[in-house]
Amino acid sequence: MAKKNWIKGLLLAILVGSLLFINHNYLNISPEGIREWILSFGIFAPLIYIILYTIRPLILFPASILSLAAGLAFGAIWGTIYTIIGATLGAIVSFLVAKKFGKQIIKNQTSNVRVQKIQSQMEENGFFYVLLLRLIPLFNFDLISYLAGLSKVKLSHFILATVIGIIPGTFAYNFLGSSFVGDNKFLIIIAVIVFVLISVLPLIFSKKVRGKLGFTKNGG
Repeated sequence: MAKKNWIKGLLLAILVGSLLFINHNYLNISPEGIREWILSFGIFAPLIYIILYTIRPLILFPASILSLAAGLAFGAIWGTIYTIIGATLGAIVSFLVAKKFGKQIIKNQTSNVRVQKIQSQMEENGFFYVLLLRLIPLFNFDLISYLAGLSKVKLSHFILATVIGIIPGTFAYNFLGSSFVGDNKFLIIIAVIVFVLISVLPLIFSKKVRGKLGFTKNGG
């Protein structure tokens, strides 16, 4: 299992490197251009970014792209802060929408054995399992928010677990995005290493997490 996880990590590193190579040699999408577009909103840029991230679950826009954009525009630290705020607000929106329209939203998922298990675990210890699934993203981010909304998870516990759980991954994306601004190749290499490490670590612990959640090969 460990060997398989390291292979996944190596493939992830190759993928990131390939995307950088393709962009540099063919696409020529300028990070500075993206940065300038976001900052063109002036003092409202952070607010607009947070609003976009808040409604993201409703429009199904990729969270990773927004996170990288925040790093480009605001830097690793402030980008992480703004992204955590936006992602948390977006998760709250999903949570509350599920409370009101839950059955209609995930009616196709409720028959899934794994989804039922997640919901059952959340009923027992909402904070712990939301935190665990934020740190080790075995399932879609928004799906976890919807399932938490359907379960008897306290909103305060859900918010706290989400904020804590998304910090490592959020920083990795924003640090990677911020490294693209400028010509510091060493910084880019460090950012890619940090990104890969933070992405690989959840894979390493995924087997234990699956066991804790009862997701064995025989149990779904």
